[in-house]
Amino acid sequence: MLLDVEISVLRGFLTSSEATEWKQNIFNVAEVGSLLQALMDGDFEKILRSPQVLNLLNGDGSCSEGEDIGAYLERRILLYLTGATSAEKSNRELAVMILAVSCLQLFVQSNWTGPLPSIHISDLLPLALLSTQPQSQNEAVHSSLLLDGESVYSLVANPFLLLLARVILTKCSCKMDSLQLLPWWTLRYVNLHQQILEARSPQLLNLAQRSIDKVLECKPLFSEQRNLAIQFYLECVYTHLTYYEYQPAKEDIKKARELSRLTISMTGVLGKRTRFQQKYLAQLILEVKRLQDQPDRSDAEATPTPTPQAHLPKDYSLGDDTVLDEINLAEPDEFEVPDLSAEEQAVILGICTDFQKNNPVHKLTEEELLAFTSCLLSQPKFWAVEVTALCLRSKLEKGKSRCVERAMMQTQAIVDHFEDKMCPVTERLKIFHCCHAPTRWTVQKQLASLLTDLGCVSSALLMYEKLELWEDAVICYERLGQHGKAEEIVRRELEKKETPSLYCLLGDILRDHQYYDRAWDLSGCRSARAMRSKALLHLRDKEFQQCVDCFEKSLKINTMQLGVWFSLGCAYFALEGYEGAAKAFQRCVGLEPDNAEAWNNLSTAYIRLQKKDKAFRTLQEALKCNFEHWQIWENFIVVSVDIGEFAEAVKAYHRLMDLRESYKDIQILQILVRAVVENLTDSQGQEAVALKSKLKELLGRVSSRHSSDSEIWQQYALLYGGGHSSNPEENEKALQFLSKAHRCEVQAGGWEKDPGLFKEVIRRAINMGEVSVCCGKKKSNRSEALQVLSSTRLSLRALATKAKQMHTDLTTGQIHAELQDCVAALEQLITELQELSGKIRDQSQ
Repeated sequence: MLLDVEISVLRGFLTSSEATEWKQNIFNVAEVGSLLQALMDGDFEKILRSPQVLNLLNGDGSCSEGEDIGAYLERRILLYLTGATSAEKSNRELAVMILAVSCLQLFVQSNWTGPLPSIHISDLLPLALLSTQPQSQNEAVHSSLLLDGESVYSLVANPFLLLLARVILTKCSCKMDSLQLLPWWTLRYVNLHQQILEARSPQLLNLAQRSIDKVLECKPLFSEQRNLAIQFYLECVYTHLTYYEYQPAKEDIKKARELSRLTISMTGVLGKRTRFQQKYLAQLILEVKRLQDQPDRSDAEATPTPTPQAHLPKDYSLGDDTVLDEINLAEPDEFEVPDLSAEEQAVILGICTDFQKNNPVHKLTEEELLAFTSCLLSQPKFWAVEVTALCLRSKLEKGKSRCVERAMMQTQAIVDHFEDKMCPVTERLKIFHCCHAPTRWTVQKQLASLLTDLGCVSSALLMYEKLELWEDAVICYERLGQHGKAEEIVRRELEKKETPSLYCLLGDILRDHQYYDRAWDLSGCRSARAMRSKALLHLRDKEFQQCVDCFEKSLKINTMQLGVWFSLGCAYFALEGYEGAAKAFQRCVGLEPDNAEAWNNLSTAYIRLQKKDKAFRTLQEALKCNFEHWQIWENFIVVSVDIGEFAEAVKAYHRLMDLRESYKDIQILQILVRAVVENLTDSQGQEAVALKSKLKELLGRVSSRHSSDSEIWQQYALLYGGGHSSNPEENEKALQFLSKAHRCEVQAGGWEKDPGLFKEVIRRAINMGEVSVCCGKKKSNRSEALQVLSSTRLSLRALATKAKQMHTDLTTGQIHAELQDCVAALEQLITELQELSGKIRDQSQ
């Protein structure tokens, strides 16, 4: 029975069969019946004001001297749970769970859905407790909700509701072991608490992981309650994405999609986007198909009923004289979206969010996200889905001149809807927890950001000040050129109440360490933000050792600061502490596996530590994250040839040529050619000669793009045996490339006056001449042989003449000593070429 009650509470409503049974058997149960009825009716305030709850929280109204609110609540609830007889035990546990659920739902109403409830902390707790708090009531609650050095948003409404839920779900859950699905509410608490914190909390992550594992142990939930199972997996997806756990999120979204029995894919269809478009053109849409036409009856009963459209926020039309509100499809019936249930819409929204988190900010990504929002907004049914989709669409449209007005009006409408009392709270809460809707201040901040983008900086400033988002307000003052005003407003707020975050902000404005130190002391050495900001100032001033020390202190308090791990790695690089840098970037990629720059920096640290195999693997991960980053490809190709991954190096060279028109690396080509010519073994033990055809293809591409580089032609000739192959065709190819190399070298200039460079040119020319002799002797076509020999002879003669002109001593008439032997060998080769030409002519007569 208890599990059935828990399932209905999680679902948030009763099916028709359950309603009859509950009316007869459950709503009449002493102590919890009336509470359950109020819970299912959505009257959460009634539960908190009920005699049972007030008696539980107040008792005789006494409290210990100096006892904080959290400790008091824990003591009262444990007293209530442990004071029960065996017959009362399950009912009392259920009553406490109802209290926790009511607190969470009222907290959601206060900060996400609206309208604001009228309940206050003084209505629930004894005055003796509230009057003995060393701080104000609100400050005391805020202090209790601070985790890992990260404080909660200053204007969060009714935070004591979250504190009460936290105490029940984390401190007292050990005394509520008859409730199998209580950990699911703990997971929901984690998601709510995390959204009001400044940064991610490792404590909440650990709690979320434990809660997920416990819920997964409840087999009946997943075998009998398909819709609830979908909701659970979606909530897990959002938790994983919040804490950078992208792979577990993908696994859970896959499970949710499979349970929903939907096939969801992007596709192109013919349609029109503008009013004056004559022809149908390819348009991107989201194609949604259901694997079975109608959902099961039991599933249909266990899914929420749609909210009347009049109760939902207004979806503003574009109202443009050119662009249509939605794509006009050539064949609309073929791609009609089926009538989606609440869970099906939530699955589409979850896939959309996962897609957004795993793809870069790009125009194509925006178009794909708009396809998701268009699909969801075509069926306005549920408050959480509608608000989330509208906010996303507004965010995507703010950069489009034809859509920015609609984005502005739409965001304002959502802000106003928070105060609208026409839509019941029960309707707003339907599938709320598996949609990750934005907080009310997030939507207001989005509106202020839109105002800033439109140039209405003063209006945005007023909104930021009202929301007490002082960092954004300071940025607005800077944009308005009122630099002194930024400092003034922070000092004014500090006069009202000193907080670590305000001192940190003052330190940011004035770039003065003393204010970060004050914030650190004020927080009791628990402000991760204070040490983080102090470290960044040290980094700016290139005081790297102090910077590392401050970053380490900040990370000791909160290990889930992605940007801090990255900056710490950079600071270690500056100190040449490559071990420290490697550890920092390892944590960075652990938190965000698709951070290409962190992977690249990690590989650099490994290279400096001479761990090139690890560097190779980390660079492969970097390229998975960013295939377009040419600097990563350059690092990858260098490491590949270093460790003998010749095949990967060839692929990388091609990719670099795709990315950079002028890319050329002679040293890499030399290593690859040598590996193939000498048939070296690669890192896998394979012979490099197997790459010969691929390397020929690469050099063909390189030589066509850099046809005036002699060294490339030299390497191309070497690949064909350098003219010393047993294959006559390869020797002729090599001769062609050596001739081109010689022409390029002679035309390049700058080598004639330097005897050393001149000697090298002669050496290569002699090699070309020797290959010419070899090819001339083996050619069956005498006229072709004569042409080859004549061409080579002319080139060599010109070189010999130039040597004599440039490097003959006028007094002695002798060639420079360094070149004497080379020139003599060159002249001897010219004579040999001439004699061979004469013989061939004689034979042809």
